[in-house]
Amino acid sequence: AEEFLEKYKDSTKDSGIIGHFGLGFYSAFIVAKKVEIITKSYTDAPAAHWTCDGSPQFTLEEADKKDRGTEIILHIADDSTEFLEESRIRELLVKYNKFMPIPIKFGTRTETLPKPEDAKEDDPAPTKEVDNIINNTSPAWTKQPADLKEEDYKGFYRELYPMQFEEPLFHIHLNVDYPFNLTGILYFPRLTNDLNLQKDKIQLYQNQVFVTDNVEGIVPEFLTMLRGVIDSPDIPLNVSRSYLQADGNVKKISNYITRKVGDKLSSLFKDNREDFEKKWNDIKIVIEYGMLSEEKFFEKADKFALYPTVDDKFYTFEELREKIKDNQTDKDDKLVILYTSNKEEQHSYIEEARAKGYEVLLLDSPIVAHLIQKLETEKENVSFARVDAEPIDNLIKKDEEKISKLSDEEKDKLKETLTEIVPKEKYSVQLEAMDSNSAPFIITQPEFMRRMKEMNATGGGGMFGMSNMPEMYNLVVNTNSDLAAQILNTKTKAKQERLIKQSLDLARLSQGLLKGEELTSFVKRSFDMIK
Repeated sequence: AEEFLEKYKDSTKDSGIIGHFGLGFYSAFIVAKKVEIITKSYTDAPAAHWTCDGSPQFTLEEADKKDRGTEIILHIADDSTEFLEESRIRELLVKYNKFMPIPIKFGTRTETLPKPEDAKEDDPAPTKEVDNIINNTSPAWTKQPADLKEEDYKGFYRELYPMQFEEPLFHIHLNVDYPFNLTGILYFPRLTNDLNLQKDKIQLYQNQVFVTDNVEGIVPEFLTMLRGVIDSPDIPLNVSRSYLQADGNVKKISNYITRKVGDKLSSLFKDNREDFEKKWNDIKIVIEYGMLSEEKFFEKADKFALYPTVDDKFYTFEELREKIKDNQTDKDDKLVILYTSNKEEQHSYIEEARAKGYEVLLLDSPIVAHLIQKLETEKENVSFARVDAEPIDNLIKKDEEKISKLSDEEKDKLKETLTEIVPKEKYSVQLEAMDSNSAPFIITQPEFMRRMKEMNATGGGGMFGMSNMPEMYNLVVNTNSDLAAQILNTKTKAKQERLIKQSLDLARLSQGLLKGEELTSFVKRSFDMIK
């Protein structure tokens, strides 16, 4: 390849190296047992007829062809007859030649003409056969943004993805000629939380010639979930991908795309915040992923990344800090940001937090554990806690000390009774003096353990083997509740056991942990109690 590039370095300056190796032509022999070429140049020289069966031998003789041009005739091999089917040829043409700069004719099609003015209503409309041109020789990305309207961009999206029925949320037109050449249009589609389904939607072209739909290394990874087209003659295509990532131009292109996306999102946020908030759930996964993986993007996104609350209010990080700093700063002067990952499942915990006037964020993307870890590192004196990680008074510890109605001796006795009945392999029992109107039994899952497991599940950041750790929960018993006193003062072991099991199951029910056989026996026991 180096020898080839040296030899052709002057003649390939504008056209790149695609089409100069002869590999494209040689691939004809993959599907054909014989290839014929009949070609006539613009000079007066006679036409030539070349025939070859793929071996080093070939025949070359004069031909009768009178018009300038070339015919390539493939004698398709018996195992490749699919390439004689119209649908298969059309599929290949559309995939690889959809935007070639030269019109490609594939047979003809029937076009309906307007009826003559004197035609009767029942007269059929006249038709004519026209060349069936399968490609768009001047696609939207080759034009200047000033020459395109919103409908043009949407039309081009439909051209790229005919099976996609949803409109894109917005687009970014890329157009740069220094220090490298690059044009293209990227679209933000509506995204789901499944990171694996999204990739390989951006198509890479070189001078309108399709190259690949795997743009890893050229487009920053967090943007591979977008859709659209990138066209650049400056991307080296004759090298391996590992070398590609080290190439100076590729790094510049990647940085440029990141910057353009950041600028676009920033302007959308500033120009129409209400609309940006409406789109947030559809685009957040890209922005959050970008904040984790690209430091420069984090700095830019920090100004427009939104943090929604369970009440559907949206704050930037600084707005949130300002809103909650008076009420949610603990006794160690740390700002505690409460969040939920599921409004329905963690409803009772959310209500407890709201009763104290705390704001609760709704952070439900699959990479939220990684994101909050990053924010805790970047921001000073800030910690995140899911509402069910601890009893609410422990999540944001204030100076006031809660007094327990039970003596130390009574607490020891209660704990002993509880640990006899509550399964040790799943629950760690702890007693807390809380408000008397708080729930008597609360199940919490330590923030650190749960977060590490989540990070491990979504790749990276977790501790080795963390995802295989058994689920462990805290059973927090409110010593100021009437139920705690009732369990303590119940004389019979059987009744004590029934009270504890029923209370534990109610706490598990509120966390969505009661399933299968245990749920069936809980329902049966509950019916027996109300007979």
